[in-house]
Order: sequence, then structure tokens, then C-alpha cells
Amino acid sequence: MAFKHRFATAPVVFAGLILFLGLCGAISSARAATFTIVGFGDSLMAGYSLAPGQGFTDRLQAALKAKGLDVTVANAGVSGDTSSGGLARLDWSVPDGTRLVILELGANDMLRGLSPDIAEKNLDAMLGKLKQRNIAVLLAGMRAAPNLGADYQKAFDAIYPRLAEKYGLPLYPFFLDGVAGHADLQLEDGLHPNPKGVDIMVERILPVVEKAIAANGGAS
Repeated sequence: MAFKHRFATAPVVFAGLILFLGLCGAISSARAATFTIVGFGDSLMAGYSLAPGQGFTDRLQAALKAKGLDVTVANAGVSGDTSSGGLARLDWSVPDGTRLVILELGANDMLRGLSPDIAEKNLDAMLGKLKQRNIAVLLAGMRAAPNLGADYQKAFDAIYPRLAEKYGLPLYPFFLDGVAGHADLQLEDGLHPNPKGVDIMVERILPVVEKAIAANGGAS
């Protein structure tokens, strides 16, 4: 009788298991429907000295949602990060399931006067890793400060277009476009954007991000 009872309940258990797996699948599908973006960079991405909700990733997510897009924009910015630091933490900072990475690094290499070759080598390695994982990238460029000299400026500024061409990536040439050189849009340090500056950055990069989303399956 015990064996009979056990086998009699087996179909019920099996049916329950199928239902459970089906629910798990439905949950996974619902999560997968959200287009996940990771903003990977330094203090410009991290939102240095800004209040919660005022940083680039938060404001970009709000702007995309206002367009009716089902997206999340995760903040993987670390203040002070160089390209070497970014390469070291890339694998665990960009989780599986990420659809698009906005890669913004190199400014601290430049500010420290490090060789442009180092920044390029590290960015190249990061792009290679993301390509292997089939994660799309929007490369956000940086420009060297004029006081570093014309030769350094020429070598550094060429990094981003060259890598974008190598990997066939969309390039946003200058992450601080519209903000650099405008004191009213910067913090007192003259380097980082204030909330108004962040809004300008988001406004200018938004069409490029929308295009990248559309090119990688879209979000609705």
C-alpha cells in the first residue's frame, strides 16, 4: 500500500514540478525583457559629489524610461579608476544578462600623464572580453587636456576612434561634450559635472544610446 500511494502521488508531484519550472521560466522571461545597460567608468560615471538620483546613470535611465523604453541603467563607475583598474574589475562588474555597456574610461590615465599606449591596451583588452561575452558596447571617448602638450593630445585623442573602428562599435566622441569648459555646468573642481551638467550630457548622448539599444534588439 505504501508503494501504491507513493506512485499515485508521483503524477501530482511531477505536475507541480512542471508548474514551478514554468513559473521560473516566466519570471526569467519577464526579467529578460528589460534591457539592461551598465555604465562602466570612473567618477564621471559614478556621479562624484552628486546626490542620489543626480548622476549620469540615474538621469539616463529616467530619460530612456520617459521615452517609453523598459530599461535599467546600472552604475558601475568607480571614482579615481584608471583603465588598469577597470580591466581588473570588468568581469565581476558587468553581470551576465547585460545587453549594453557604456564604456567610459581613460580620463584618469590622462590626468596622471600615463602613456596613451597603456590606456589603449587596457581598453582594447576590455573590449575583447566584452566581445567574447557577446555584450554590445557604446564607447564613450575622452579628450586630453591641452596643457599636456600637442603630441600627447594627438596620441590620446586617437585611442577611441581607432578602437571603435577595430571592433565596429558606435563611438560617442567626447563624454563631457557640452560641459567641459563651462564653469556653470561643473563642480568647483572644474572637472566634474554638476546636476545641470549631467542633464546636458544625457541630452546629448541620448540619441546615440537609443540607436545602440535599437541595434541590439530594442526595448519596449
